[in-house]
Amino acid sequence: MAVYTGQPTVPIMYLRPTRASFDNPGSGIDGGVNGVGESISIETSGGGIVTCTYENCVLQADDTERHEIINWLGARGNGGHRFFNVPIINDGIGPFPVINGKRRPITTGIPHSDGSLFSDGAGYSQATVYAHLTQSAALGAGILNIRVTNAARPLRWSDWFSIYHPSKGWRAYRYWQVISKTEETNPIYSLAISPPLREATAIGTRVELARPMCVMKFPRGFTLPWDYEGWYQSRPTLQFVEAF
Repeated sequence: MAVYTGQPTVPIMYLRPTRASFDNPGSGIDGGVNGVGESISIETSGGGIVTCTYENCVLQADDTERHEIINWLGARGNGGHRFFNVPIINDGIGPFPVINGKRRPITTGIPHSDGSLFSDGAGYSQATVYAHLTQSAALGAGILNIRVTNAARPLRWSDWFSIYHPSKGWRAYRYWQVISKTEETNPIYSLAISPPLREATAIGTRVELARPMCVMKFPRGFTLPWDYEGWYQSRPTLQFVEAF
């Protein structure tokens, strides 16, 4: 039986991709044509899979550790047998506050209760915006009710988010309709989501809007070689599909 929890996270920010793509293909099938020759689409119960591509990661001659990470990704991921937690980098478009002139999904440098930091001068970090379920939801649910805390703007068109499931691990979702919203400082939203919920989820479960993650693997036919040109420069592309 596949294990989806406790998987390592791809350090994608460190690899410096210059292009990213996230999708949810396979959510419908062609059901034939009607009497006027138009195709009839049928939605699949599983809602397709989440896919992710990070292109042109920037590796330079002095980036020896980045080359090591590419080797590790290939050694672990080739063949699609082993899984990773893959972040979706939504820093610039999520409902996050602007702090010191930049949209911030995560705030850092938080001290201990006595005002002190760790010995290296670092502090704690936490998401600036987060949410939790206000109602439990069944496996395959297409609607979630969540309370969003500290959002700098309302949820409106669509945002990616993730939930850590006890068995299915990190799974990524996005909403395609805001059904309702309460009038509070930290409102409750009723959201129609895609793909449908991968595992039954209890009331109070945390919902992550800052750099959501999904447990993924390399797609069939994809391998990640370690290659480079003069002076150890490389621009590898990473491809992932949701793990099942």
